[in-house]
Amino acid sequence: MSHDLKLFAPNSLERLCKTKLVDKMRSSKPVNGVEILQAWFAGPAYDTHRHDTYAIGLTDQGVQSYDYRGEKRTSTPGKVMVLHPDELHNGRAGSDEGFGYRMLYVDPACISDAVRVIVGRPCPLPFVRESVSENKVLAHAIQLVSMCSEKAKETLARDEIILHLANGLIAGDPDCNKLNKKYTINYQAVDRAREYLYHANNRIVHSTELEKVTGLTRYDLSRQFRKVLGTSPYRYSVNRRLDAARQLIQQNKPIVEVAFETGFSDQAHFSRLFKSACGITPGRYAHFLRPATKNAMPTAKRSNIDGSGTSFSV
Repeated sequence: MSHDLKLFAPNSLERLCKTKLVDKMRSSKPVNGVEILQAWFAGPAYDTHRHDTYAIGLTDQGVQSYDYRGEKRTSTPGKVMVLHPDELHNGRAGSDEGFGYRMLYVDPACISDAVRVIVGRPCPLPFVRESVSENKVLAHAIQLVSMCSEKAKETLARDEIILHLANGLIAGDPDCNKLNKKYTINYQAVDRAREYLYHANNRIVHSTELEKVTGLTRYDLSRQFRKVLGTSPYRYSVNRRLDAARQLIQQNKPIVEVAFETGFSDQAHFSRLFKSACGITPGRYAHFLRPATKNAMPTAKRSNIDGSGTSFSV
């Protein structure tokens, strides 16, 4: 079993105490109110400390133990952990095999804004009484952002992630009940947002832009947009950029230029999103568009044409 994680950005681990036995650890910088940590510990991990953020994590491997609010907690693969802001806790392996996990550190102000939109009124931050659970909404949000940390850099994607996290925290707090409120939909505002994203198909659109265009808060817009169009502003924006990318590929543009001209951070990021939407890599898509060579059979060869390591030629 390999635990070899690529180590990067060590200075961004300021929220953690000094570790005693660490195999590997990596972390993003805090971006748009969200920091992503992934780590593997062989034994004692960190001493008692606290964060000024929510810490919402998912155990990937082994047994993860920690002391929190006067009790010993144990998390196993697939379980979700929630640590509230300013709550003391520590961490260690619960078995000889060590443990691996992913953690999101989330600015409470972001959660507070999203909760007000979901609940329909100002209310305290959600308090999840079960620190370890099988909260599927929170697990989905953690997997969503940790599969591709580039998503957290786009504010529209961050808004979607925060809404997932807020919904998951609310689900874990029986006192944070939704009002029986009939939500109104501002169809004109949603249409303005859709039109704006449709024409901005060559770049990343920021939440502040849509707030100015629609007059809605980012979280209210995200909720209403999904109600009307069945998807989030982020997903709609990505798909319009991928539409533009397909047109450029059809014009025989090099894939690296296509990624740049449609606002993706790099070729690998573009290739992942393209395959997620289309089921094939940009390189294969370009290959299928080429005129077929008579009596030739396609063969696979190793290449870096689209960041996947595989291309096809005839």
